[in-house]
Amino acid sequence: MKVLLDTNVIVDVAVERQPYFAASQQVLLKVEQKEIEGYVSPSILSDIYYIVRKARGKDWTIDFLNWLVNVCQIATVNDEAIRVALSANFADFEDAIQYGTAVVNQLEVIVTRNPQDFPVETPRIMTPSELI
Repeated sequence: MKVLLDTNVIVDVAVERQPYFAASQQVLLKVEQKEIEGYVSPSILSDIYYIVRKARGKDWTIDFLNWLVNVCQIATVNDEAIRVALSANFADFEDAIQYGTAVVNQLEVIVTRNPQDFPVETPRIMTPSELI
């Protein structure tokens, strides 16, 4: 199964955000163990750096991002993904980019803690607990 990991799932693990940490960590472990194919969009890497650096410091955050890009694939974000995002009727453009990225990369699932932010049926939208 090919899944796009939303920013909140990764940040939950990086800063051990409760009560979400355990389920999100299990998702990343499944990716690391190659039980599922995990993808991240390039745009969330800077978001993760910005958020996690405040909590963990620069060096820890860079180490975490190095680990992340070694276990996940970087999804393509091109003009087609942006055009899909622009035509999607999402309240948040960042979520629309995630959606466009999933569509263009033919990913089956977007894993997020906020499924209500993704008003689509395809790809499937699942919480970490649902995916597990």
